Amino acid sequence: MSMRIRTSALTALAVAAVAAGTVLAAPAGAAPKAAVPKFLSASQLPPHPTSSWTAEPVTEGFPEELGFCVSTEGVLDYDYRHRTFRTDLDTGAVQLTVVTGTAAQAKALAKHYDDLIRTCADRIEKASPDIEAESRDYGKLKVEEGAHVRGLHTETSFGASDVDLLSVGRDGRTVTVLQWGQMGDFKDAPVTAFKKTTTTAVNKLY
Repeated sequence: MSMRIRTSALTALAVAAVAAGTVLAAPAGAAPKAAVPKFLSASQLPPHPTSSWTAEPVTEGFPEELGFCVSTEGVLDYDYRHRTFRTDLDTGAVQLTVVTGTAAQAKALAKHYDDLIRTCADRIEKASPDIEAESRDYGKLKVEEGAHVRGLHTETSFGASDVDLLSVGRDGRTVTVLQWGQMGDFKDAPVTAFKKTTTTAVNKLY
């Protein structure tokens, strides 16, 4: 779904996220201090054909825009920061970074988030019978400790159609999650450009 998710759909999808199966144990004690990961700039997002991107300030906490596929359920005591991006039209994006305590924790968290994205379509349909959802696997990227790109298309019973691209990447003990979304379907998704954006995001973590 695009960044302007309807309230009713968001409520149902948040319930689906909470019901996700894999839960990670919280790390023992606070994570050691580390260099603050760098975020994408507006110019590094997939180009929009008719509107420029605007980047909001980097903000502490978990972005609600990710709540329908990725959540903090069962994942505690990490350093969450995010930045949202918008255009003048219906296209939006968000980047989350998570600094964990160790590389092993980051590897497990990245897998957890990727599993949530991989199973998101099924959970959406289970939670919301009036929404049809389909996912696509766009493959792995060879950048730092790796990244994975997936797509999600949702269509409601009243005809609203939205497409999202989501990715999870890791560098050391830091994980980043990206989401791009707008009205449309898979043919409207800039997969190649989003892969480039994901690669840039992972390279910027440290």
